[in-house]
Amino acid sequence: MSDSPPAYVSVKLPAGLVDQARDAAQTMRRSVASQVEYWATLGMALEHAGLSTSDSRALIARQERAVYGAPPTGLPVSPELDDLQAHVLALSKSGALSARAQDAVTAGKGRSGRGKGRKSA
Repeated sequence: MSDSPPAYVSVKLPAGLVDQARDAAQTMRRSVASQVEYWATLGMALEHAGLSTSDSRALIARQERAVYGAPPTGLPVSPELDDLQAHVLALSKSGALSARAQDAVTAGKGRSGRGKGRKSA
């Protein structure tokens, strides 16, 4: 195993997402890159837990309606989605979601430092 630093790759992100990450990063005392990585890790954890794309969209829509005070759409929501949202909110409030995400980020950084990385020119 080498002790070389992890490889990094530049990606293009929508300016709006970067602005949201910047705002969230300041609050959480993270860099913008760390905030995006944190969000990506949360998404991967939820996806790994079995959250489908349609469930993800429904949760996001529900959260946005709540944040902006919009009335519910009246669309039927599955009991499983209600249970999942309650579970995610409980994990978030207890701090367990943040701890799990931080563990995943730490583990990911450890893995990215092992193997071959891209060489810089």
